[in-house]
Amino acid sequence: MAPRAGTVMIRKARMEDIKQIHGLLKYYADRKLLLPRSISSLYDHLRDFVVWGENDGTISGVCSLHICWENLAEIRSLAVRDEAQGKGYGTRLVTTCLEEAADYGITRIFTLTYQPGFFRKLGFRDIDKRELPHKIWSDCINCSMFPDCDEEALLYEAD
Repeated sequence: MAPRAGTVMIRKARMEDIKQIHGLLKYYADRKLLLPRSISSLYDHLRDFVVWGENDGTISGVCSLHICWENLAEIRSLAVRDEAQGKGYGTRLVTTCLEEAADYGITRIFTLTYQPGFFRKLGFRDIDKRELPHKIWSDCINCSMFPDCDEEALLYEAD
C-alpha cells in the first residue's frame, strides 16, 4: 500500500536530498542557529543523515549521527522547517539517531548546540567542552568559531 498524500516518514538521506538538506541547514546557519555545512561535506557524510521526508519529496527535517571514536558519536545538523516545528519532528529525528548509535553499540552521544533546552528534555546533560578533546582537535580547530565557540556541549549516556 502506498503512503497517503502528506504522509511523513523518517528515512536515511539519499543523494537527491542533498540540495534540500543544504538549503535547510543554510537557512538556519544564516540566522546563526547552527553551523554551516558545505555541499561537499554533505556528500562526504551522506550516510550520517536521516531526514523527515514527505511522500511528495519535501524534506521537513534533518539530523545526523557522526561517529567520532570508539564509544563516542555526535548529533549534528538538526534542523526542522519553520512550518513543521512543534510537531515532534526534531525529537523523532534525534531519537532515530540515538537508536542508530545503540545499534552500533555506542553509548555516549554528545551535541554542540545553541538549543540546549531541547536536548536536555531528551535526557542530555551539560558537560564542559574540554571533556571532548578528540572532537575539539579533529573538527573544531577548523571551524570559523574556534576558539571562541559559543555553542553548549551536552552528553547523552545510554544505559
